[in-house]
This record gives sequence, C-alpha cells and structure tokens, in this order.
Amino acid sequence: MRFSRIAAVATAAVLAMSAAACGGGDGGDAGSGGSADGVIGKAASGKLIIGVKGDQPGLGLQTGTTYEGFDIEIGKIVAKGLGLDPSKVEWKTTASANRESFIEQGQVDIVIATYTINDDRKKRVAFAGPYYEAGQDLLVKADNTDITGPESLAGKKVCSVTGSTPAKRIKSDYPDAQLQEFDTYSKCVTALDGGQVDAVTTDDIILAGYAAQSQYAGKLKVIGKPFSKEPYGIAVKKTDTAGCAKINEILKAAATDGTYKTAWDTTLGKSGTPAKDLAVASLTNCPA
Repeated sequence: MRFSRIAAVATAAVLAMSAAACGGGDGGDAGSGGSADGVIGKAASGKLIIGVKGDQPGLGLQTGTTYEGFDIEIGKIVAKGLGLDPSKVEWKTTASANRESFIEQGQVDIVIATYTINDDRKKRVAFAGPYYEAGQDLLVKADNTDITGPESLAGKKVCSVTGSTPAKRIKSDYPDAQLQEFDTYSKCVTALDGGQVDAVTTDDIILAGYAAQSQYAGKLKVIGKPFSKEPYGIAVKKTDTAGCAKINEILKAAATDGTYKTAWDTTLGKSGTPAKDLAVASLTNCPA
C-alpha cells in the first residue's frame, strides 16, 4: 500500500510537470507571437520600443525628446493596430549600421527607419512591408551642372552613410566615385553645403526632405533620376513570424481606411508630393 501511494504521488507530479510544459508559461516562443519576445506580446504588456532615424526631415527627425515624420506616423499606426496606445511607444534613434544588431540584442522591438528590404538583411531580421518604395538619387548644390546622374560621378566626392544600401551600391556600381562615409545623412548634407563633398546619395524622398529644409531651400537640389528601387520594410526579430504577419495586416487596413494617406499628408505631403498608393499585394516578405 505504501509503495502504491508513493507511485501515485510520483505519477501525479510527472503529469503536472508535463501539463505545465505544454500549456503554461507566456504562450510559446517568439515565432508564435505570444511570448514576451514577439511584438504582439510586447504590445500586450503595455510597451513597445521602436527604432527610428533621428536626422531625416519629413521621415524621422528628433527635436529634443520629440520625434516626427512619416516613419513615426507609420509606427503609431502599427502600435495602435497592435492594441497599444501610441503614447506608450518608446522611440529610439538607430543608425543604418546598427539596425539589425539592435533588434537581435533586444534594444528595440521594431525598426521603422527608411530600412530597405534585401536578402542579406533577411538573414538576420524579418520584414513586414514594404510600406513605401523609394529610389536612390543624388543631392547636389543648386548651381551644380557637372553631376547629372550616377554616370557622371567619376572623380566626384560622394557622401553616404556607413552600412547603408546606397553606400554599398556606389562602391559596387560606381567605383570611380570617391565615396565618403559618415554615420548620419545630416553630416553628409552639412559637408555638401560646406563644399567638402560634391554630392550626397541616398533615397530620393530622404534627399527631398533635406532640400526642403529652410536652411537649404534654394541652395540644394535633387537630380531626379532614381537609379534603384528601395522597398522600405518594418523589421522585427527573425523568429517573430506572427508579429510580422500582424504588421502586414495593420498596413493593409491603413491602406483602405485612410490612415496611411493621412500619415503621408501630415508629414512628407507638406512638400507638395502626393502620397503613393500602398501596394498591399506586395506585403509578402514575412518568413513562412
């Protein structure tokens, strides 16, 4: 009898541990979207950290502790779609060179920072989107007649950001250009204004934002000959497939309910450039 009772107790303990392993905890791994590591779980806990640019007028610009721009508005749409009051979002400045590492290390939960989707980056993060397609272009002084497109960059000093797709394209496709790399585009634009470089290269809409700033109005111009396609994505941890898919659902809703257009009109739309339609059929980047 005594051995029977011991066996019964042991069996019950094993069953309890098994049940806890199967159904307990916080809802699975990051891929399920239910754990604290996934953006759905993070939003449910009451806080999201979104990595953004802090030096891109019209897209992600930090003034004091305040951020504004199109990417910021997209972040607010995503947060609201995840059930989180946008006022609970913590914005964190990211640079082109640290976006993947910030996600992998958990310093941010999401990155919305003019972040071009490409195969190399997909090896480290998952992308929802694209929510916008830009094109690489050139910013020069308004009186510059020597640079008419990327084919005229030989021997010219061209500035871009370390680790960015535009910088890599100049190195690979236009090796006769003299590439100067800084950690932010604002430093490149300052160098252009001061005559230290001949051109700045990145996505056309970023360059347009700089050219429209009051201190550069009439002094700088965008060449207007895009030579790439840059699909902007919203990055999350590579394993967070549920969170990625949910963000795509949120973007689809924003495309139809008018909030995407409003995000554009209240930021980049002030430049006079009309909003593009969000191509919902292209929102297919999430890993299976």
